[in-house]
Amino acid sequence: MSEKTLQHRIDGPDDAPVLVLGASLGTTWHMWDRQIPELTRHWRVIRFDLPGHGGSPAHPASSIAELADRLVTTLDGLGVERFGYAGCNIGGAIGTQLALTRPHRVTSLALVSSSPRYGTADAWRQRGVVIRTNGLDPIARTAPEHWFTGGFAGAQPAIVEWAVQMVRTTDPGCYIAACEALASYDVRSSLGRVGVPTLVVVGSEDQVTPTTDARTLVAGIPDASLALVPGTSHLVPVEQPAAVTELLIRHFTTAWHDKPGPGGPAAIGAAAPKPQIAPPPPPQSAPAAIESGLTQPEAARGGTYDQGIKIRREVLGDAHVDRVEATADEFTGDFHDFITRYAWGETWSRPGLDRRTRSIVTLTALVARGHLEELVLHTRAALRNGLTPTEIKEVLLHTAVYCGVPAANSAFAVAQRVIREETTPEA
Repeated sequence: MSEKTLQHRIDGPDDAPVLVLGASLGTTWHMWDRQIPELTRHWRVIRFDLPGHGGSPAHPASSIAELADRLVTTLDGLGVERFGYAGCNIGGAIGTQLALTRPHRVTSLALVSSSPRYGTADAWRQRGVVIRTNGLDPIARTAPEHWFTGGFAGAQPAIVEWAVQMVRTTDPGCYIAACEALASYDVRSSLGRVGVPTLVVVGSEDQVTPTTDARTLVAGIPDASLALVPGTSHLVPVEQPAAVTELLIRHFTTAWHDKPGPGGPAAIGAAAPKPQIAPPPPPQSAPAAIESGLTQPEAARGGTYDQGIKIRREVLGDAHVDRVEATADEFTGDFHDFITRYAWGETWSRPGLDRRTRSIVTLTALVARGHLEELVLHTRAALRNGLTPTEIKEVLLHTAVYCGVPAANSAFAVAQRVIREETTPEA
């Protein structure tokens, strides 16, 4: 299988309209198994696995846009031009991306347990650090408590075990790449361009993508409605399969506005009554921008600043950069602007070295000069850039020879503390 396509399964009549189903991070297409008997009475259902999930080859994709491109290439190979789409979690992000970038392909959309921005970039990159150090077992063991309500997990131990094994058998590199994709995903400002009828489905007990995220989607998408499934957590299609099946059938039967054309299916079936939905919330104003105190207006900063702040956030984390910007004033603002432009926008962005190698160089230089406060920051950055604790240890051992034992001794104490903080899984 080409690394530009996704492993897929097709169920249902060849001549029926196509409905594509996208799975959640850490799951396989089997999360939709209990919807298939009813859905295939109406549609030709295509399910796909994310890279490294299930039996899918481990070709990592580090952005939602790349995952959407691979899905389109897969559908092109099947001769599918127009389709409805339903996705859960990261599957919902892929669907939103398709609606934004291929509006002529998507007829209607269902976003299940989804968000316009999934948590924070720092949290996703931190998860990547934990997996790189400890493997997927800590994530697998905690998956049931994030995916299911306590009552369901207690009553369905076989499904809980199935969920744990799905995560354990996922390729770690592909999971980390998906975390990176979610870290950089944010379509809050683009929701108004989603031009297809959209159903947003959320469990009332979902803590991963809570109801506030669902309401943000509904408020931003012009033709969107909200369906709240009571007493259900994150994997709503697994925990409440009948309710989700009914919602999908009603939405896609009612919302299908496909116009016949080359390769395009005609609408099928009589229009069904709409599901009971909550009214969309009033639009919320965007949060006020942080007053940074920088003397130059952002519009005048240019490409090196924009590129620098992007890389600085990816390497050092949003939390650190936000703290710096919040404390910058007329006295320090130009200095931070200088760092962003020249250290990050012009040096860290150069193509000659990858970020792992630049982290090794930076750690060595900081040890040599005894800059222990900066070493704290860049030990975290090295972990985010893909260095393992073992590799960081080897870097520091090497500095003992060339920078001196006392310098390396101090560096080991600092790095050990940071590594323990960053790589210990949450209880």
